[in-house]
Amino acid sequence: MGRTKKVGVTGKYGSRYGRRVRARVIKAGSQKKFRCPSCMKLTLKRESAGIWKCGKCGTKLAGKAYKPE
Repeated sequence: MGRTKKVGVTGKYGSRYGRRVRARVIKAGSQKKFRCPSCMKLTLKRESAGIWKCGKCGTKLAGKAYKPE
């Protein structure tokens, strides 16, 4: 497999689908962790679209698709 340092998670698409679509995939597919409103730890991760789960206290909450606001 080739290096994907510059392109990150979209390296698997190569030059297909266009720059804008790949940029959206990068923005939406980030594995960023957010702060849990219950325990205030940076362990809140996206389970599916709009569903967020804390890895420490196990709290599940509904929010926006890409941010738990």
